[in-house]
Order: sequence, then C-alpha cells, then structure tokens
Amino acid sequence: MTLIDTHAHVASSAFDEDRREVLQRARDAGVSEILCIGDTLDSSRAAIQLAEGESGLWATAGIHPHYAGEADPDFERLLKELLACPRVVAVGEVGLDYHYDFAPREVQQEVFRRQIRIALEAGMPLVIHNRKADEDVIAILQEEEAQQVGGVFHCFWGDQALAEKALELGFYIGVGGPVTFKKSDALRQVLKAIPRERLLVETDAPYLAPVPYRGRRNEPAYVVETAKHLAALLEMELDELADVTTQNARRLFNLA
Repeated sequence: MTLIDTHAHVASSAFDEDRREVLQRARDAGVSEILCIGDTLDSSRAAIQLAEGESGLWATAGIHPHYAGEADPDFERLLKELLACPRVVAVGEVGLDYHYDFAPREVQQEVFRRQIRIALEAGMPLVIHNRKADEDVIAILQEEEAQQVGGVFHCFWGDQALAEKALELGFYIGVGGPVTFKKSDALRQVLKAIPRERLLVETDAPYLAPVPYRGRRNEPAYVVETAKHLAALLEMELDELADVTTQNARRLFNLA
C-alpha cells in the first residue's frame, strides 16, 4: 500500500527538531510522497528547498488568506519565479478565510484573484483554503475561470451544495482528519456522495490530527488513519482506496 499526503506543512518550524524522523515515519507507514505546502513566499521557498533535498517530496507556492495583507507589492513576480522550480506542482495555499479575518476581506479577495490568474498563466492547479467563505470562493473561481486548471478544496469541511459546486468546477475534494472526528456525521454524509475519482487524502500537518492522535501534533504518517476511516465510510478496502487516491493525486498534480 502507498499513499500520498497531498497537504502537509512539513517545512514549518513545528518540525524543526525532528523533521527527518517525521519523514522516515511517513515512509515506514506507506506514505510514498508528500506535498509540502507553502502559505507565504518565505514558507514556499522553504517547502521548495525541502522538496529539492528529499526524495518523494513536492512543493506548492502561494499566499494564504491569513497573510494576504502582508503580500509584497511585487509578489506576483516573486511567486512566478517560485512556480518555475521543477518540484513545484501547484499554486497554494490560497483562498479566503472569513472565520479569522486576519486580513481585510477585500484584500483577501484581490490577492486570491491575482493568484488564480498566475495559476492560469502557469497552467498549474490550485490548492484552495476556504473557511466560512463558500459563496465568495465559488464566485471568484467562476469569475476567474479557474476550471481551466482545477485543483483541490483542501481539508473539505463544507456541505453538499459546496461539494457539488466544487466538483462542477473540476476540483477535487481533500479529505483530512475531520472525517475521523466523532461530531463529523454531516461531513461523512457529504463525502459518501463524492465520486471516488475526485477524492484525495491529506493531513494538514501539523494541524488537525485524526483520531486516535487528535490533540497531538499531526504528521504525514497519520494520513493512514484518515484513509482507514474514509475507506470504511465508502465500504472499500484500504488498499483500494490508497490506489484510487494515489492515482487521483498523480493525475491532478501531474506527478512524475
């Protein structure tokens, strides 16, 4: 069995003391590849550097909505330079976050739009962060014609209506630790209706550790627990789910 963790912040400071051990535990657990996610230009550079030095790692580059207000006036040129690196496979993590509102909403929206345009120019998929901003995220993706490149709604925790709109735009659904949480019955019902060929598994490490690790620092090896829960939900064998989601990840991110 092999799995791909399609969303992990393994270049973050949360792993500075034991990063090599974390990556080895992932390999030992059957996680063959990991997407190292960037959420600022600096963290994107760190993700790229890590991916260039370790086998089985890929990187994304982008500016998270939390940091949209801090975006360099010249960020578009700088982001395009990062996307030219061979280990970069997507633009992200980008989107909108109306829960924390760390940046003004109009600023989040503008930075989001500009990054979608960069993704279209680069021909790269998008890694979408969405929290309490369903209508605006979908509207902006539609207006900017993001269906031309597609991408993934990472750590999906939305309702059936959002899932259907995301699928209509050609996006995949990223399944993370919340699928294992006791109070996630509504999410599980939504996920049961998602076509298998549009599902990905992820950790969002170091955040949102799945049961039985909830409350601890998350790490890529724990994606196995998420996969187990998802396989049971869909009445699939774990090996089958691993194969399907791995092929989905390879297809979306054009992993060689």
